[in-house]
Amino acid sequence: MPIAFDTIAALLGHGYDTVIDVRSPAEYAEDHIPGAVNMAALSNEERARVGTVYKQVSAFEAKKIGAALVARNAATAIETHMQDRDGSWRPLVYCWRGGQRSGSFATILRQIGWRAETLEGGYQSFRRLVVRALYDTALPHRLVLLDGNTGTAKTAILNALSEHGVQIVDLERLANHRGSLLGGFSDGQPSQKAFESRVACAFAALDPARPVVVEAESSKIGRLIIPPKIWEAMCAAPRVNIEAPLKARAEYLVRAYADVIMDPARLTARLQPIRQHRGHEVVDRWQALLTSGDHLGLASALMVDHYDPAYAKSRAVHEAEVIGTARVAALDDAGVRVAASNVAAILRSR
Repeated sequence: MPIAFDTIAALLGHGYDTVIDVRSPAEYAEDHIPGAVNMAALSNEERARVGTVYKQVSAFEAKKIGAALVARNAATAIETHMQDRDGSWRPLVYCWRGGQRSGSFATILRQIGWRAETLEGGYQSFRRLVVRALYDTALPHRLVLLDGNTGTAKTAILNALSEHGVQIVDLERLANHRGSLLGGFSDGQPSQKAFESRVACAFAALDPARPVVVEAESSKIGRLIIPPKIWEAMCAAPRVNIEAPLKARAEYLVRAYADVIMDPARLTARLQPIRQHRGHEVVDRWQALLTSGDHLGLASALMVDHYDPAYAKSRAVHEAEVIGTARVAALDDAGVRVAASNVAAILRSR
C-alpha cells in the first residue's frame, strides 16, 4: 500500500534507507524530494516515445512498450546501484503521480526481497505540500531580517549565527546566488520549483517557537522569486542592522566576489545594465578602475555611486522596525565572529 505523508517534516523524516526517484532525468533535474537519487524507469527519450504512442495509438500499446522499458531500466539500476544492498534494505520509490513507473519498479524490488514501498501521489504529493507551505498558509515562524548596506558581510554573519544556536535560513545559498546584480555563480541557479522545495524543507526543519533569521533581500534573488508567504513574513519582520566602514566593506567585497573580479569581461558585461540608471560617465569611471586593476577602488565606487543610494531609497519607501544595530570595524573572519556575537546578543535581549 502506498505511503502517505501529511507534512513536509513527516516526509523528510520518512525513515527509509533510500528514496528513489524513478522519473526521467529531466523531471528529476527540475525538482525532486531532497536526498532522492535518480534511477530513471524511463529516459527522457523513452518517456517521450511512450507518451507519443499513448496519444497516437492506444493506452494498451503504450503500456506494453513502457513495461518492457521499465523492466530493462530496473535491471540496469539493480546491476549498477544495488549489488551491495542486503536483504534489510528499505527503499521508498516515487514517480510523477505515484502510478505505474514507481509501482512497477517497486514490484521488481519486492520480488528480490527488499521491502520497497511507493509514495502515494508521487512527486505531485510532495509538490502540493510545498505549495501549501509557501503559497497557501501563513508562515508559522517569526522572522528577523539581517540588514545592512552592500558589503557588510551579511551572508557570512548569518551563517556564523548558527554557532550561537540561532536558527537561520540562507536564502541566497538555496538560490545559488549572492543576491545582487553581480551575484550569479557560473553553475547557475536551480529551477523555481527546486528553489521552493529547498526553502520549504529548510523551514520545515526549524522550530516555529523560536525566531528564524534570514538576510534582507529584494523579492527576487537572481531570477528566482521569493515565495509569497515567505515574502509576506519578511516584509513584516523586524530587522537587525549591520554597520561597517566603507573601507572594510570594500575589502570584504573584493574577497567575496573574487571570482567575478578575476573575470574582467564577465564583470564588464554585468555592469552595462546599470548605465540606464547611473549614466555612462559613472559606469565608464567604474570600467576605468577595473581596467587599471584598482579593485578596492571599484568596490568603493560601486557602493557610493550605486548600491548605497539604492538601499537608502528602498528604506525610505519601506520603513521597518529596527531592534538593534551591530557595528564592526572590520569584516575579516574575526570581525564576522564579533558581528555574529553582537547580533546574537541583540536577539537574546528581545
